[in-house]
Amino acid sequence: MIHNLTTSRRFWLIFLLTLSLTVLAGLGAAWYVLWKPNVRYSAFGPAYLYIRTGTGYEAVLDSLRKYELLHDEATFDRVARWQNYPARVQPGRYLLRPGLGNRALVELLSRGEQDTVAFTLDAFKYKPQLARQVARQLETDSVSLRRLLQDNADLQRRYQLDTTSILTLFLPGAYRLLWNTSARQFLDSAAATHRRFWTPERRRRADSLGLSPAEVHVLASIVQRETAQKTDKPLIAGAYLNRLRRGMRLQADPTLLWAIGNFGVKRVLNKDKLVDSPYNTYKHKGLPPGPITSANRQSLDAVLKPARHNYVFFCARPGGSGFSDFAETFAEHKKNARRYQHWLDSLGVKR
Repeated sequence: MIHNLTTSRRFWLIFLLTLSLTVLAGLGAAWYVLWKPNVRYSAFGPAYLYIRTGTGYEAVLDSLRKYELLHDEATFDRVARWQNYPARVQPGRYLLRPGLGNRALVELLSRGEQDTVAFTLDAFKYKPQLARQVARQLETDSVSLRRLLQDNADLQRRYQLDTTSILTLFLPGAYRLLWNTSARQFLDSAAATHRRFWTPERRRRADSLGLSPAEVHVLASIVQRETAQKTDKPLIAGAYLNRLRRGMRLQADPTLLWAIGNFGVKRVLNKDKLVDSPYNTYKHKGLPPGPITSANRQSLDAVLKPARHNYVFFCARPGGSGFSDFAETFAEHKKNARRYQHWLDSLGVKR
């Protein structure tokens, strides 16, 4: 009887030990497949996985393999198929942290928890420049964006702007956007930033000047091309507003450069003033039909808060400082202009 009990105890002890080892082995295997960190560490900074719109699961695997983002592609593939990820692929830009295991990675991708892009919109002069900028930083297709920018009926309906004035919608600066932002979503995001900028106070200031927000953008774009000096911007804005109030032509050289398509010109010639363009403010009174660059906040606020003075003329100051010399009379202005021309002559600048 005692012998039988001892044998029974041995049996159960061996059984429990075997079961424990099996469970531990199973847990170890599960940890290895599901939770063991599987994203490679990159010495070059954060690792990102880009999944283009319309991309399938095989393309995701190709990207993971091509850029060597995983330690073990086979275990990721197994977990991805267990969790039906191939049917739930979502586009985007995903930050892959080194500590991520397969289960966490698959859940991240399945839920579409993508990282945003710190998108910088630099000042631009023409629509193709805008489209190229966006396409370089986002998935947005430049052709689709250019097509939307030329759809007058759509622009009027959605943004109350036409194909020329639509360029007043964009404020240079930093944005945070999803990488797979579409052309439409990009325009809507720009419109939302534009609305936030145009506070009731700024709108009241524009009204007091007799300008619409779009016209403020146009004038600010000219001011921006005239100088990068913060203190000169309100002075130049005030001079242009004085001209508009007196019914004078703006005679703004930057508008000529936009019309001839050459912003590298240092010396405007009389033949430039003959260019046949609505942007030629030597020929046409008032503001040009659209901005000649995307005006930044500083230039816009310079127009909305112009310096109060009687100047109607100004000329770049010799020396290349970016500052201007201002004048109330044409005779005084001619003296300033001659000093600047002599300085260009001394440098041998012909154009």
